[in-house]
Amino acid sequence: MKGVKRFCRKGKLGLRFIRPFEVLEKIRKLAYGVGLPPMLAGVHNEERPTQILDRQERKLQNKVIHMVKVKWLNHSEEKATWKTETDMRSRYPELFVESEFRGRNFI
Repeated sequence: MKGVKRFCRKGKLGLRFIRPFEVLEKIRKLAYGVGLPPMLAGVHNEERPTQILDRQERKLQNKVIHMVKVKWLNHSEEKATWKTETDMRSRYPELFVESEFRGRNFI
């Protein structure tokens, strides 16, 4: 175990195991983008949605929730997940540009 970098005990990139990192941007309330050294480039691969595969409505007692089935980068269609449409529209608006024009007749 000597010289092995551990990422599991007190956080994946805990100070105790690696070193402090430069904060590049604040993404959300508790999410930050940090600068990683080249040796840690593969630790956190960014998951990006590539396409909307399907849509459905889930009906609760007094409201309807619109859901979309999302295919993620580096994953097969079998690993696609259902997410709320409002959340996906706010995070990835580029996924919905093409689908909004589908079915309309333009002159």
